[in-house]
Amino acid sequence: MLELRPFCECCGADLPGDSQDAFICSYECTFCRECSENWLVGRCPNCAGELMPRPPRVGTALLKNPASTLRIVKAQGCARTSA
Repeated sequence: MLELRPFCECCGADLPGDSQDAFICSYECTFCRECSENWLVGRCPNCAGELMPRPPRVGTALLKNPASTLRIVKAQGCARTSA
């Protein structure tokens, strides 16, 4: 089951479990749409893996299995990735 990390690792934006704007790599590093598309150019700065839209968890599934509360944010933010 996905961990559903609740924040963008680059900018700290809130990404609740039902967010349509969360992107993840295969290690579940989590980024907002803005950082993923405009700064990271679809690549995870941690593993260089492809960032994909994170499936939202909704309704009773989200109530029974809420998003993580673990906050992982890079203190220095993320550097722009080359296209």
